[in-house]
Amino acid sequence: MMWDASSFLSSLTPKFYVALTGTSSLISGLILIFEWWYFKKYGTSFIEQVSLNHLGPWLGGNGDGDPLDLKVWRNPMSLLRGAEYGRLWGAVRRAPLTYYDMNLSAQEHQAWFCSGAGTSGVDETLARAWREREPAARVACARAALALRPDCAAALLLLAEEDAPTVLEAERVLRRAWRAGEASWRSLAAAGSAAAARREAAVLAHVKRRAAMCARRLGRLRDAARLFRELARDAPPALSSLSLHENLIEVLLEQKAYADVQALLARYDDACLSLPRSATVCYTAALLKARAAASSFSTSNTARSLIESALEAARRAIDYNAHVPEYLLELRPLTLPPEHYLRRGDSEAVAYAFWHLRHWRAVDGALELLSVAWTAAGRGAYVTAWSSCADRELLPAHHPPPLMPRGYTPGLLPLAAALCGAAALLAALAQRWPSLALAALDPRRVLLALLAAL
Repeated sequence: MMWDASSFLSSLTPKFYVALTGTSSLISGLILIFEWWYFKKYGTSFIEQVSLNHLGPWLGGNGDGDPLDLKVWRNPMSLLRGAEYGRLWGAVRRAPLTYYDMNLSAQEHQAWFCSGAGTSGVDETLARAWREREPAARVACARAALALRPDCAAALLLLAEEDAPTVLEAERVLRRAWRAGEASWRSLAAAGSAAAARREAAVLAHVKRRAAMCARRLGRLRDAARLFRELARDAPPALSSLSLHENLIEVLLEQKAYADVQALLARYDDACLSLPRSATVCYTAALLKARAAASSFSTSNTARSLIESALEAARRAIDYNAHVPEYLLELRPLTLPPEHYLRRGDSEAVAYAFWHLRHWRAVDGALELLSVAWTAAGRGAYVTAWSSCADRELLPAHHPPPLMPRGYTPGLLPLAAALCGAAALLAALAQRWPSLALAALDPRRVLLALLAAL
């Protein structure tokens, strides 16, 4: 006997429809309450995240993002833990780095500097040092490794990062590590130990990179630019993910060598390269366009086209990472940049604005153009697609979460949840006392009450 849909529907009683209405209203109210709570706590829509990240690929949509953007990347402009991050803890007793951030650094250091199976006592001590959570324990392990091998460049690098109280002292230790690493690399290469030589070359490249950062912090811009150029040209594969061009861009902007920055962007802002885009590349391109528009300000058609080009470049940069304008326009407080960031996330915006705010201030009219473009773009309405829990794990607890997205407000969610709850309550009452409900909800009686009220 085949199933007859018409007979099934005709056998349904009004109580079934009342129960169905009440159940669906109750479930809808619970979903809206959860969505409102999630938005208030994390600043983003749970339903939108699930739709974009899980349902979108099934439906054939891949969004407007690159899968590489969802990775956590090493911050090439990270500070020294002892000389710079440690000052925040010493001044206000606030942790500048999260445990998740430091744990990512520990994993990277072990992958770069430790040889794996069959390690020596020095390697085992250094591996334990990277795994230690307390700075004092890491420094003690590094000193123990130096006691076993005084010319250990990796141990000296750790001491420069963790133990040096000033940038100048950190640079002095890094120079010592530079000499030790170069001598060790030459001896290993001459002995024919290819694997050990590659590992020592990675250590030496990291030492040079941190030495270049120290030179930048101490104001020796020519030395820093030279070192970053050499590293970008001769860097080993271990440094391929560190985006050394971003260090060079920042140093050249500090030197006001805008022509060199433009040439560098023309090389790295090529869609054919495997290197992913970043806030540094996008916003530096917008900054150069704003500078060109400000330098040729007039009422001519050329000036108008330059301004339109600058606004378009700013709009593309905001489309890539809409968190950045709030920091550049000083609408949100900055904090020390993390050691890792999520591309297109709030952590990348902090890492960029910490170093580049001064460069935007140095160009007349650049911040005004950015403000106009940001207002026209909806003041950060693009952020929801790139909000992630990784940002909350990378940024310290004292840093306020973003107030994005600004395209809509969840203020109506509690009202909608209340209406759904009221509908579920009415359905339950109608199920329990159907005669009273029918009398109370009689359309004629309701219409007469409304007419009397009017």
